Amino acid sequence: MVVVDSLAQQQPMESDEQIIRRLESEISEYRASRTRDFDLLHTALDLRFDYGNETVVGEAVLTLKPYFFPQKTVVLDAKDFEIHAFGLLEEGRSTELNFYYNERKVTAYLPKSYSANDTIQVRIKYTAFPNKNTTAAGSAITDTKGIYFVNPQSKPGKPTQIWTQGETEYNSKWFPTIDSPNERATQEIKMTVDSKYRTLSNGKLLSSKENGDGTRTDHWKLDLAHAPYLAAIAVGDFVEIKDSWDGMPVNYYVEPEFEKGGKIVFQNTPEMIAYFSSLLGVPYPWSHYNQVVVRDFVTGAMENTTLTIFMEELNLNEREAIDSEWDGIIAHELFHQWFGDYVTTESWANLTLNEAFATYSEYLWYEYKNGRDEADLHHVSEIETYLDEAEVKQEDLIRFYHDKPDDMFDSHSYAKGGAILHMLRRHLGDEAFFKSLNHYLKKHAFQSVEVHDLRIAFEEVTGLDLNWFFNQWFLASGHPILEYEVDYSQEDNLLLTVSQRQDFSTTPLYRIPFKVSWYVNGERREKELVIDKAWQQFAIENGEPVDLLMVDEAVDLLAVKKTSRGKQHFINQFQASTLGIARYEALDSLKSMFASDEGVREIVAAALKDSFWSIREMALIGIAENPNWLLEIEGLEETIYQMAENDPKNTVRLGAIELLSVMDADKYANDFLRWINHPSYYVAGAALSAYLENENNVNREEIAGRFENEKNIRMLVALAGYYLSEETAGKSVWFSEKLDQLNGENRYYFLGYFSEYFSSVATDDSNIAIEKLSSIAKNDRTNYVRIGAFMGLFGFIDQPGVLDLAKEIYAQEKDPLAKRYEEMFLSQYLDEK
Repeated sequence: MVVVDSLAQQQPMESDEQIIRRLESEISEYRASRTRDFDLLHTALDLRFDYGNETVVGEAVLTLKPYFFPQKTVVLDAKDFEIHAFGLLEEGRSTELNFYYNERKVTAYLPKSYSANDTIQVRIKYTAFPNKNTTAAGSAITDTKGIYFVNPQSKPGKPTQIWTQGETEYNSKWFPTIDSPNERATQEIKMTVDSKYRTLSNGKLLSSKENGDGTRTDHWKLDLAHAPYLAAIAVGDFVEIKDSWDGMPVNYYVEPEFEKGGKIVFQNTPEMIAYFSSLLGVPYPWSHYNQVVVRDFVTGAMENTTLTIFMEELNLNEREAIDSEWDGIIAHELFHQWFGDYVTTESWANLTLNEAFATYSEYLWYEYKNGRDEADLHHVSEIETYLDEAEVKQEDLIRFYHDKPDDMFDSHSYAKGGAILHMLRRHLGDEAFFKSLNHYLKKHAFQSVEVHDLRIAFEEVTGLDLNWFFNQWFLASGHPILEYEVDYSQEDNLLLTVSQRQDFSTTPLYRIPFKVSWYVNGERREKELVIDKAWQQFAIENGEPVDLLMVDEAVDLLAVKKTSRGKQHFINQFQASTLGIARYEALDSLKSMFASDEGVREIVAAALKDSFWSIREMALIGIAENPNWLLEIEGLEETIYQMAENDPKNTVRLGAIELLSVMDADKYANDFLRWINHPSYYVAGAALSAYLENENNVNREEIAGRFENEKNIRMLVALAGYYLSEETAGKSVWFSEKLDQLNGENRYYFLGYFSEYFSSVATDDSNIAIEKLSSIAKNDRTNYVRIGAFMGLFGFIDQPGVLDLAKEIYAQEKDPLAKRYEEMFLSQYLDEK
């Protein structure tokens, strides 16, 4: 009998030549770990900075030894340098070496062959030109200069700073090294700077010497080895906020005006260090920990060893810091001090060994500090982030085929990786999971690792063969699509049918441990099952009669789940579940799909008093979307008022204030005036908007004028909305100045108001807006801000030259995401024409 594979029928057969070309490509395009000809032992740098030319004048002394095989040449990464001298240091003397330099690597020719038993020192005198040959690295890291001069001319309105960003292989833009993650060395850095500036680097500050000419030389040393991409410096006018953990310095550095806010923003760092040290059973491995906030950073943050550098969005004043939501990124970068710095991925193909753990640390911190409900909500948002990216690409998590290292910095390496670790934890249990991490860290301390090292560490602790888990999740692409249904006909023994519906030609048939749960008299029952076939049935054997079975109630699985659940299922789920994420899902489904049905508004009313703040917040959103409930739910107005007055979560108070303004803006006008002065900008901004939106408040112009000097986005949006609705003339300068003061997400949010004001109110000043929008669309450091500015230009698209300007901006854009959005807007308009 001949069996015909239907899949093979659908796909054209490859010719012999095509097979050969594909196999050759697999060999040639494979991203191997870098071959280690030399072992870099120590790096010593002596640096000066030419602000006018934005160059680094340096001397590097590198201590190396052949890794295994004898060597007669030394090859170093040195991108866009002018190399003045390359010498071999022996017995206190320097012998100049012949060398070849191609502006990417320098090859020096040694006087003889050296073996693995020999240690050599080389000295390179050079000038580094970081602005030469720069490109957009990727969506996560937006530039490749390695070292950055911020406002080097010291123009008013912006501080002068220097900072570095070495990941992936960009530290070789400012010092010669073996720029590979599988290298590891100790280091020391001397920096000569203007005496008014503070310097920061890895390790400890050994000395600080005034030179008598207005400059100072600081000497930093890291005596534990780390990867070259983790070397870092920062120079600027930073104030030091001193803190500690277990006697170890834990300091924060911000611009002077943000000192009080910085103390609040970073205040949980010592507790994080204590918690992670205890959880992992490996104390924080370095001598101290510093965190600094800089201007114009090219990514969110970077976990340089002992010195994390953050983007300027963490520059908050004391009042803004009340609602600081930066604990996640602070925990993420701190966890890298173990996963990434202490134990480092050996190649960028294995990047998720750094980033999955850092991403999952956010869950761990939220779970510890704020409770499981908030952690689970964060986890679901990470799953959604990955699934959104999976709509356009699906890659192996360990990716031995990628165009450039920066391509690895995506939602696969981060969000998917973190979700996979969460599933492994839930499957093995906390004791096995964290004991395995402890073993992994201790076994590979100060080493580089690949994914098999992680698997083996888990196997050595648990005694389990986990190839199946790592093969399907780390070494393959995609995710399961599960269809399931529950048969309730036999109430004491429910029947669950589950099918895997993913494309098996590109995605694995998964082995998936998962949990089902139900409640009996308020007591939660749970059972773990395993699906390992395309179609399976499970007898739950629940015993007691049950009319509600929840599959993956805690949303532990990284999967798309499809089933048919009606209104009563979600009502029962909301009322029964002790897990906030399950109640959240139920409420979201009820308000979205069954808002007009009987019984739903009672659930929403109950949700207003839920213990989980996000559910209270969603209930307020549901009421705003269904204003008839305001009349139908008894006592609702008083409940909302009390939430506006007293809720412990300021975002919930914000939603309640917005609802009160809809219910009876006149009645609560005095409350709005009172809440405008609340310490939280969430509350104050909502109250200001509510007051200014009510035409019956005759002093609105005077109230708005009180807050025109504010810099906080929530207050600015309230004012901008008021000026737009009233078509207030003469605010062009105000809108322009405020836009200039904002950055990042805040600038993005304000761009819409800015564009609308100039296109609909201050039309005579439209050239001001066009010039500013085009400048931002071309030059802003963040892709989403550039996209927002580009979109804003379309409010003026009919004016002469604006369409050509948009085409020019589109042609210059290098970021793939920004280019895709700009193309969508541009092509849509051209199609209309």
